[in-house]
Formats: sequence, C-alpha cells, structure tokens
Amino acid sequence: MLRVLIVDDEPLARRRLEILLREEPDVELVGAAADGIAARKLIAERGPDVVLLDIKMPGLTGLEVLDALGPDAPIVIFVTAFDRFALDAFDRAAFDYLLKPVEPARLAASLSRARESLAERAAAMRVGELEEILRNLRSGPSPTLAAGEFDREIWIQERGGRTSVPVAAIDWVAAERDYVRIHTHARSFLIRQSIGALAERLDPAVFVRIHRSSLVRRDRIVRIRHAGGRGAVILTTGAEIAVSRRHMGALKAMTTNPAR
Repeated sequence: MLRVLIVDDEPLARRRLEILLREEPDVELVGAAADGIAARKLIAERGPDVVLLDIKMPGLTGLEVLDALGPDAPIVIFVTAFDRFALDAFDRAAFDYLLKPVEPARLAASLSRARESLAERAAAMRVGELEEILRNLRSGPSPTLAAGEFDREIWIQERGGRTSVPVAAIDWVAAERDYVRIHTHARSFLIRQSIGALAERLDPAVFVRIHRSSLVRRDRIVRIRHAGGRGAVILTTGAEIAVSRRHMGALKAMTTNPAR
C-alpha cells in the first residue's frame, strides 16, 4: 500500500484529492492536514510514503514544510494553484509539481512514479544492509566478557572502518533473524549476533527484554500501553514497540519499582 497524506488549507481541495485517491489501487489515505504546522506533526506521527502538499497555507508554507523535513522524508508532490513556485519547489528536491485542478491521469502518473522511486530506495537500502552484514561477518566475533562485566560500547564494522556505538546511546534493539538491529537516536546499525547473545552483554539493570525479538533501555520508556490484550511501550523517541504477554507483568513491575 502507498500511504498518502493530504495537506491543503482548502476543504474542497482536500475533498477532491480524497475522491481521486479512492480511485487509485493500493493507496491508503493516512490523514489530512489544513496547515503546515499540523502537516509536520502528522508526517512525524504517521510516516506517510507520499505527501500531497499545498504551498500557500497559514502557519507554514508548503516550501517551509519541505525545508523542515529530515533525511528520511517522504516523497513530496506539490499540489497548488500557482505555477510561479515550481522553480523553488524543484530546487528543494520536490518529487513533482501538480497544478489545480488536478487531472486524475496526472495524479495517477505521479503516484506511479512515486511507487517506482520508493521501490528503488528500498532496494538500495537492502543492498546497503547486506553489505553491512558481510562487513560484520568478516570482522569476526566479539571478545568474551568476564563474569559480571557488561559492554560499554558496541563495535561495528562499516564501510571505511570500525565504528564504536556507545551503549549509553542505544534506545532499543530488535532481532532480525540471525542479526540484531541496534537503534540509536541518530541511526540504526545491523550486526550479526543473536538478540540473546547481545542481551548477555548488556546490563539487565539498564535494558529490559519486552519481547522475544526486542529489548529496550528502561530509562527511554515514557509510557506503557495495554489494551485489547495487546501491549506496547512508548519511548522518548516516539517509537512504539510491542510487548509480549509473557513480559508484560515483569515490565510493569520493573517500571513501577525501578532498580536503583
């Protein structure tokens, strides 16, 4: 599914785009915003693949919204009644520029190209991950720790040399088959090691196992959500990670009575 967010301060314009998107196969409308400030919030919360973005809006203009997006930004397709902003838009690496009233065929073509771009981006990312796995395989196993000792840094082999990731910077860790992905605020790292082996190297007073495939840093947890038989923790970074039933009771006890 192509996840699309609409941003336009005109209700009729939002409605027209919603109608056009319903005609597109495998498209999910994840929300709509009426101004640039709300747009930034929804982009961060819902992580759309594509944003259909107006330019002249209250609060922040569409160009200012695009300027504020980070390196993992969604594809931005401007939808506006003004052609004079096109040069500024493409200077900011906008993906496409559609003039109102939007023609269905023109929107469909733009979304089709967006799918192709996202597929290419995903393929490039996967190639990078495989290269990172190979570098870690060549780097050999981690040194054995003495009893009662825990890692203060994780060494990772990357293109151009070994990188040290301080354990204090780790927010959470997720298992990916025979590998683990270490998440920090800045980025994530993939290493060849089981999550169980890595957990043994991390201080259990600092990290807690919340699922067979994930563990989190306890002081990053800001809230525990438990509803409908499903649980999750919300981290300071905004990440939401599932908690298994097996670990929910122990997690609640630990966060209610944290170890000192």
